[in-house]
Amino acid sequence: MSTMHTKAFSNPFYRASSLQILLFFAGWGIWWSFFQIWLTTKQGFSGAEVGTIYSFNSAVALVLMFVYGSIQDKLGMKKTLLAFFVACEILLAPFFTWVYVPMLEANFFLGAAIGSLYLSVAYLAACPVLEAITERMSRRFHFEYGQARAWGSFGYAISALSAGFLFTVNPYLVFWTGSIIAAILGATLLFLKPESNPAAREKYEDKSESQKGSKTPSLREILHVFRLVEVWKMIVFILVSWTFYTVFDQQMFPEFFTKFFATPADGARAYGVLNSIQVFLESLMMSLVPILMHKIGVRRAILLGCCIMIVRIGLCGLVTNPFGIAAVKLLHAPETALFILAIFRYFTLHFDTRISATLYMVGFQIAAQVGQILFSTPLGALHDSIGYQHTFLVISGIVCAASIYAFFVLRRDDELVDGQPL
Repeated sequence: MSTMHTKAFSNPFYRASSLQILLFFAGWGIWWSFFQIWLTTKQGFSGAEVGTIYSFNSAVALVLMFVYGSIQDKLGMKKTLLAFFVACEILLAPFFTWVYVPMLEANFFLGAAIGSLYLSVAYLAACPVLEAITERMSRRFHFEYGQARAWGSFGYAISALSAGFLFTVNPYLVFWTGSIIAAILGATLLFLKPESNPAAREKYEDKSESQKGSKTPSLREILHVFRLVEVWKMIVFILVSWTFYTVFDQQMFPEFFTKFFATPADGARAYGVLNSIQVFLESLMMSLVPILMHKIGVRRAILLGCCIMIVRIGLCGLVTNPFGIAAVKLLHAPETALFILAIFRYFTLHFDTRISATLYMVGFQIAAQVGQILFSTPLGALHDSIGYQHTFLVISGIVCAASIYAFFVLRRDDELVDGQPL
C-alpha cells in the first residue's frame, strides 16, 4: 500500500483519472453547493417546492442511471459516454440563464421537469458513471481508487469556497464558471489519453483484469442484477440511510446554516468557507479510508459510516449556535468517504466486477434517487410544519433504524466472495 501511494504520481493513468475527476467535481460543486440556497433565497421557493424540484431531479436521474450503467458496462473503460456528459455541461450557464429560470417563473412544474432532464443528463446521472470508470481504471492500471476520488473532493472544496464569494457578487457567476470548467475538462478528454499509449499500457496494465474486462457482460447478465436478493437487501438499506443523508445535506442544511447569520450574504460566505473546509477534509479521508478498510474490513466501514451519520444529523437537531453546527458539519468528511468507498468496494467484493457499473448504479445511486423521489417532498413539507431541527431528529432516528437493519443483512467480508477479494 505504501509503495502504491509513493509511486501514484508516476502512473499516467492515475494522473489522468485524478485530473478528470477533479475537474468534474469542481465544475459541479461551483453551482451545486449553492443550488438549494439559490432556489430559496434568490427564487423564493418554499421547502415543499424545493422538495418537488429535487424529486423531479431524482426521478429522471434514476432512469438514466440504469441506462448509463448498462451502456458503460458494454463500453468497459471507453470514455465516449463521459465526452457526451461534458458537452452537455458546457451548456450549463446558457441553460440556467435563458431557459431554466424563465420556465420556472412561467410554469413551475414544466420548468422543474425540463430542469431535471438537463441536470440529470449532465450531472446527477453522470457522476456515478465517472466514478465507475475511475474505479475500473484503478483496478486495471494499478492505482488506488480512493486516492483518485479524493481529487474529486478536493476540486469540489475549491469550488465551494470560491462559490461562496461569487454567489454574493452575482449568483449567475457560479453557473458561468461551471461552463468554463467543463470546457477545460473537455480538453483533457481530447488530449490526455494514456490508454492510447502502448508503452504506458505495457508498464501499468494488470493482464488478469484486462482479460476480465475483455469479456463484455451480456444484456441478460446485466438484467440478472434485479434477480439477486443480496442486491435488493442493499437497495433497502440505501433507501433508508443514504437517501436521508442526501435530503438532509442538499435540501435542508444550506439554508438552515445561513439562518444563523445577520444577513444572507454573510451566511452564504460562511457556508461556502465551511463547505470547502469540510470537502478538503473529505478529500483527505478519501485517501485514508482505503487503508482503514484494509484494517477493519468493508462491512465494518459501512457500519461506522452509519454511526457517524446518526450522530451528525442528530446533533444538528440539538446544537443551537453556528460554531457548534459548523463543527458537527465536519463529520460529513469521514461519513461520506466511508459510505462511497465502502459501498463501491462491497459490490466489487461480493459480485462479478464486470457488471460493477450496473451494480453501483442500481444498488447505490438508483436506490438513493428512488428514496429522494419518495421522501424529498414529504420531508420538505415536514420542515415547513415543524422546523429544521425537529426534522433532523426524525431523520436521525430513521437512519438509526437503517443501521440496525444493516448490521443483520450485510455480508461478512469473507462470505460469498464472488468478486475481487479484499
